Amino acid sequence: MNSTLLAKELKSNAFVAIIIFAVLGMYIACIVMMFDPSLGESLNMMMDSMPELFAAFGMGTQATTLLDFMLNYLYGFLLTVFPFVLILIMANKLMVRYLDRGTMSYLLATPNSRVRVALTLAGAMIIVLALLMVLTTAAEIACAELMFPGDLDIPGLFRANVGLFCLWTFLAGMCFFSACTFSNAGAALWVGGGAGIAFFLMQMVAKVGDKLAFLDKVNPLALFDSYGLATSDASAYAGSAILLALGIALFALAIGVFNRRDLSI
Repeated sequence: MNSTLLAKELKSNAFVAIIIFAVLGMYIACIVMMFDPSLGESLNMMMDSMPELFAAFGMGTQATTLLDFMLNYLYGFLLTVFPFVLILIMANKLMVRYLDRGTMSYLLATPNSRVRVALTLAGAMIIVLALLMVLTTAAEIACAELMFPGDLDIPGLFRANVGLFCLWTFLAGMCFFSACTFSNAGAALWVGGGAGIAFFLMQMVAKVGDKLAFLDKVNPLALFDSYGLATSDASAYAGSAILLALGIALFALAIGVFNRRDLSI
């Protein structure tokens, strides 16, 4: 990787990453604060009255522990959708915009191969996501320990977050592959982005009723099982490993496509 280009792209994407983290941090604090037995009973009553709505957003499990509560109200929607928004923004800034504006020619005019340039841009995306995961995990632990000292199963949280990062890697690889493959800027951004949105919608619909539960069988997002990871379930580990492998493969394919494609610059 090119260290100068990497530093430039990390700095360029830092602001939007900080905004996403600020939003997630706010939600994390609010959700942890809501872990109260009396409020928990009210939430369960709301869940019983609107089970389809809660299930659609991945919040259909009645939690008894702090970790279960966080998994229920954070991991089904908030900690997947907001990072996906960050991924879309980074895919646009790191690859689509360079190609669309013709400024990729300046990068390729330097003594750096296409593979090195693409690898650096992909590395910037992964590093930003890794830093977001570190900060998110720290915020979760800090909020839990401040409000409910000793109640959080921290090893279980770590396992869930490793699996969550595997999911982020898959989504990032999918969007980066799209950005490297299509010459049209709209297609480059929204083929991968649209696929991600379709997967999220499929997941929401599949959880609403049994008639559409089969959608989870063809949805890669269903491989992420936060509860299974928290309890060290072997199938949950396998699902996360598949997501990670798919993400790495998509990044590798993206770099290969970028290296061979005809660039009109």
